[in-house]
Amino acid sequence: MTQAEALAILKTGANVFLTGEPGSGKTHTINEYVKYLRTHGIKPAVTASTGIAATHIGGLTIHSWSGIGIKHRLTKSDLQTIRDNRRVVGRMRKTKVLIIDEISMLSAETFASVERVCRAVLHPNQPFGGLQVVLVGDFFQLPPIQRRAIATNDQNFFSDLAEDSALFAFGSPTWRELDLTVCYLLEQHRQEDLEFLSALNAIRRNQETEVARACFSTRIVTSMPEQSATKLFPHNANVDQINLTELIKLSGEGRTYMMHSHGSPHLVESLMRHCLSPQTLKLKIKAKVMFTKNDPEGKFVNGTLGEVVDFDSVSSQPIIRTRHGQTITAEPAEWVIDDEIKVLASISQYPLRLAWAITVHKSQGMSLDAAIMDLRQCFEYGQGYVALSRVRTLEGLYLLGFNDRALEVHPIVAEQDAHFRAASESAIQQYGAINPDKLTHQQIGFIKSCGGTVGVSEQNATIKDTTHHLTRQFLINERLNLEEIAKTRKLTVGTIIGHLEKLVAERKINITIDLESVKPAPNRFEPIKKALDTIQKQEGKMRLSPVRELLGPEFSYDEIRLVRLFL
Repeated sequence: MTQAEALAILKTGANVFLTGEPGSGKTHTINEYVKYLRTHGIKPAVTASTGIAATHIGGLTIHSWSGIGIKHRLTKSDLQTIRDNRRVVGRMRKTKVLIIDEISMLSAETFASVERVCRAVLHPNQPFGGLQVVLVGDFFQLPPIQRRAIATNDQNFFSDLAEDSALFAFGSPTWRELDLTVCYLLEQHRQEDLEFLSALNAIRRNQETEVARACFSTRIVTSMPEQSATKLFPHNANVDQINLTELIKLSGEGRTYMMHSHGSPHLVESLMRHCLSPQTLKLKIKAKVMFTKNDPEGKFVNGTLGEVVDFDSVSSQPIIRTRHGQTITAEPAEWVIDDEIKVLASISQYPLRLAWAITVHKSQGMSLDAAIMDLRQCFEYGQGYVALSRVRTLEGLYLLGFNDRALEVHPIVAEQDAHFRAASESAIQQYGAINPDKLTHQQIGFIKSCGGTVGVSEQNATIKDTTHHLTRQFLINERLNLEEIAKTRKLTVGTIIGHLEKLVAERKINITIDLESVKPAPNRFEPIKKALDTIQKQEGKMRLSPVRELLGPEFSYDEIRLVRLFL
């Protein structure tokens, strides 16, 4: 499923499980949905299963939002205490949409407890009290820490769960009651190396592990590689010591930057504890650093590596040169917790940390340019996969070794993942078959049911959007070729290709899957691709006229435009 398809489903108010491989755009899609809701006057509750994840998204942990705190199970007395908490009750009653990020790290037990609170505070006969629930995450990531013992009074509730499946939120009856629409994102925005992707997918599916083994064996090094690469460790023990030791080795005076805070002390403490930038940031010229936050202007992302090359002579701001040669003058960033009305707590610090070493746990959500890993002592399912999938390219991966467990994921998760993929395909068919006007009507209806505002322009889908949607519908649902679509719609093939160009540009179709039925035969595709690549190298863009001149009149402009979609 594409990001655009998932966003369209989210807008209908359906309960959604948004998943996909690392780098598939889950965070981007949710951010777009949150922006959409806020534009229409709806304030979603944005939460996460862990403090680090909550810090990344600027929200609360689901434990704090729901009032359950550190408890895994709730007694009747606990529920009554939460119902008497005006702040929690007030927050819930203002909420129409609940988003829980990093759902993989939330146990089935805790997930069920949050649901019980929502029912108790809101509507007792509806899952999560009638909220739209959006769960985001990838169960191949690090799993929750689960206490195996289940209290006697909860045995009936979990009696139909196998012990392993009860570890994950999808093993809870609550998951089934939500009737979730699965949106499995298939686009890839982190790794583009096909060999690397194939190896990661082999691990993910618990199949063809020899493919992964052969691939990653080529990245084993016998000595410590380039020093600019970050070292990933499974435990905290060595990380701080390595960073401090490397910093001390550098000559010259350093600069120290203190974190500033404001607001509720216990919320400030939580922000500080989970922020990837330290409270005291010490830097020197030539220090290896990593950006810890995504830049709104796209200059860097959480995980961008670089080196301190100077300090501004006036402001003392650190000047960073990234691994790709870009020079960035770092500016202080802010991490906040708010209730959509006012800021409850905030911290301010430069979005940097020393990056000679970092833990695998803290690397979740990052896209690393390069990393050195020692996976010879992996002990947990998925531990190796989490570490390996942080890196953008195979060339940026340096392995000191790996064991068999590093290439394994939890078999329960692998089995469930196949069901998620199938459910997502069904959702594509189901929503793709809906008339675009009816879909827009559903989306507007949900906004109104939440008390949001709808503009006049949104009450009527534009003709252009509708005609593009119809082309997409014939392509995906009917599997018609270009000539058949053009004939059915009484349009030219060139016009249909124009629709496809627009749909690809807006990421409303998946190139690999959705365009397969219209892809030219290899004897036509390959020479056109070669010509397009040639002109791209010569001119920096794939202009049609030079490509046609290079190919000759036996190739049409429509064919060239069609092949260009795949490149």
